[in-house]
Amino acid sequence: MSRLQKFFPALSLAAFLAVWQVLALALDSTLLPSPLTVLGVFWLELISGQLTYHLGATLIRLIVSFTIAMLLGSAIGLALGRNKKLDAFFDNWLVIFLNIPALVMIILCYVWFGLNEASAILAVLINKLPNVVVTVREGARALDQDLLDMARCYRLSRLDTLRHVIWPQLHPFLMSATRSGLALIWKIILIVELLGRNNGVGFQLHLYFQLFDVASILAYSIAFVIVIQGIEHTILKPLDKKSQRWRR
Repeated sequence: MSRLQKFFPALSLAAFLAVWQVLALALDSTLLPSPLTVLGVFWLELISGQLTYHLGATLIRLIVSFTIAMLLGSAIGLALGRNKKLDAFFDNWLVIFLNIPALVMIILCYVWFGLNEASAILAVLINKLPNVVVTVREGARALDQDLLDMARCYRLSRLDTLRHVIWPQLHPFLMSATRSGLALIWKIILIVELLGRNNGVGFQLHLYFQLFDVASILAYSIAFVIVIQGIEHTILKPLDKKSQRWRR
């Protein structure tokens, strides 16, 4: 059974493609092209350089905004989780920013700061930051006080305490913020690009939407999903495994 389970992801993908192919043949419409048609469009966009250019523009925005959001959000979340007065003061701020629709914040950033790259990054950052803060704050609240007292008794420096005591306990919360952040942030970036950028995957999706070119829409969507899955399997999972090596 364990050997069979290794093939489950491949079998699941094959089943998905089979269902897609059957539906495409049954409908026989340009509104649902077959997997081979989408693959052909994907290949043409790839060899023309358009796919790599627009995908690269989106990834740069994702990396910059995601990195800033994680670093700043982790610092703020840790501070709020360990300081009840700060947490009580800023709690309403978090609730407000969590409930402002992403579209509203994107439009306001473009109106206030112009249709430029800085506004695009800021819009994504503002939409993602509260989620990181809330997740890390909950992790900071759950820190084992006995371990913190032990670190204080052994006179560990703040850096050592953060590295050896706080970080291992916060790790599950940070990984949760990272995974949910990647899923959320690229969707926001697509809206940002659709509304105010002249390149990127979102810009291309808007263009093909106007042309009712479903095959190209699916080709660009699949390309980005492949990249996100690559990040998950080559970076996040190895990092998660390495960070959890201290557990039994």
